[in-house]
Amino acid sequence: MRKGMSPRETKRLMKRMGLIMETMSDVQQVIFKTNEKEVVVEEPEVAVVNLKGQKMFQVTGGKIIERELTVEGEKLTIPEEDIKLVADQTGKSMEEAKQALEESGGNLAKAILLLQTG
Repeated sequence: MRKGMSPRETKRLMKRMGLIMETMSDVQQVIFKTNEKEVVVEEPEVAVVNLKGQKMFQVTGGKIIERELTVEGEKLTIPEEDIKLVADQTGKSMEEAKQALEESGGNLAKAILLLQTG
């Protein structure tokens, strides 16, 4: 009886089971967002496991930043680095980026799309 399987044998067995695992390259940031806070993982290692069409993501490593999302009256407090990121991604001013983030409730992707589409 063998004690362990070689990586090659493991890969073949996983493929026969319909399990495919790949590493995503060049991932800069992963953001988990809830109603109360945001958890940002900078420079993570991300593996995508595909099991018969269903994808699962494994995120490890990197610097972890937790931010509370606070609402002041009706206005959301937007972190300065989010404003800069949206401005850099869209080529718009910091003020335009901040306004788009406020309109999108602090959602980075929505703010970028909002500025790119019009």
